[in-house]
Amino acid sequence: MKMDRQIIWDWNGTLFNDVDLCVESINYLLSLQHLPQLSNKEAYQKVFRFPIIEYYQALGFDFTKYSFDDLAIKYMEYYQPRSLACSLYEHAQECLQYFHNKGYRQILLSASKKIYLMNQLKQFPIRDMFEQILALDNIHAYSKAELALNYMKQHSVSSKNFIFIGDSVHDYEVAQAVNASCILIANGHEHKERLQKTNAIIVNHIDEVQKIIT
Repeated sequence: MKMDRQIIWDWNGTLFNDVDLCVESINYLLSLQHLPQLSNKEAYQKVFRFPIIEYYQALGFDFTKYSFDDLAIKYMEYYQPRSLACSLYEHAQECLQYFHNKGYRQILLSASKKIYLMNQLKQFPIRDMFEQILALDNIHAYSKAELALNYMKQHSVSSKNFIFIGDSVHDYEVAQAVNASCILIANGHEHKERLQKTNAIIVNHIDEVQKIIT
């Protein structure tokens, strides 16, 4: 394997197609506080952001009624069991297999709690394509940058050999934090207009990724 070529993949909205479920899940939370629900996927993509607490604030949640911690718990109670019925994006498995066959080191980096991520991941025959799974130890979806930086320090790897592939402005910010190249896929959790404000390469679908990298 040529270890100098490395891809860091985001999970939710990049490989794992859970966007519709996330719209449904946040509308469930909004209903608890009698707030206006999001009308469709595009409305969701336009307001979604990291850190998640700012996304909740933008939606109008009153943390005096439910704390952010309580809302995060309620969200995951609704989302997680239903997420096991979600699929990978079309061509995601083929894309992973392509880079695996070409000798790329592939790493999965997620803002999800690791136990939840692993339960989702085991639904698909792709686990062995990742050399390492990096995720959080909580459900609050704070920054992934620290995880990426720690990985690079522990393994003494150069950022110039990394390509970060995600679907959000935060993914671009993580790539910037580790000085890596970045490709953003514009059919995930964040609207294409927001992604275009970054300096990342923007594609519409995952099957465009291998053409860019190769």
